[in-house]
Amino acid sequence: MSIDLGGRRFTVQDLEAFPEDGRRYELVDGELLVGPAPGWPHQEALGALFVRLHRASPPDYRVLSAPFAVRQDLWTELRPDILVARYEDLTLKNLRTAPVLAVEVASPSSRLNDISLRKAAHARLGTQHFWLVDPDLEVPSVTAWELVGGSEYQRVARVVGDELFEPQRPFPLRFAPVDLVAGLRP
Repeated sequence: MSIDLGGRRFTVQDLEAFPEDGRRYELVDGELLVGPAPGWPHQEALGALFVRLHRASPPDYRVLSAPFAVRQDLWTELRPDILVARYEDLTLKNLRTAPVLAVEVASPSSRLNDISLRKAAHARLGTQHFWLVDPDLEVPSVTAWELVGGSEYQRVARVVGDELFEPQRPFPLRFAPVDLVAGLRP
C-alpha cells in the first residue's frame, strides 16, 4: 500500500479514515505502522491472557483488547494487543494517558516492531509495565519490563514453558507461558 501525504506526517485523523479490514494500523511520531491480521497462535495466547488478566483485575482497572487505542497526541496512536488502564482514565473511544500495562503478543511479522518500536513508544508515553508474549508452541515465553526513572524499561522477568510467571504489579497474577498456548493442542 502506498499513500502520499505530500511530505507531511500522518495524524490520528488520517488513521480514522483507514478501513476496518483486519489489519492493525498504528502511528508512532507520525509514521504509519501497518500489520497483517493476526494468526491462530497469536489469538489463542491473547484470549487466554485476557481472561486471566480480567479475572485478576481489581475493580478500579479495566482490561481491554485491541483495537482499543492509546492516543496521547496528534501523531501517536498505539493499539496494544491487551492494555490495562485505570477505569477513570478511559473514554468510550480511547485512552488518553499511558496504560498501566501494555501487552504485545508476538507474531512472525510483528516481533521486531513489538520488541523495539512499540516498547520504546510505550516507555516514552509512560506505560509502567510492558509484557511481550511469544506464543511459540515449542518454547512459549513471557518477558516483562518495568519503567524505571520515568523513561526507560528494565527487564524484570523472563519465563519460558512451564515456569511460573507471578507478577505483583500492576496486580497479582500467576500463570505459565504454556497455559497461554494450551488451546493450540488437542
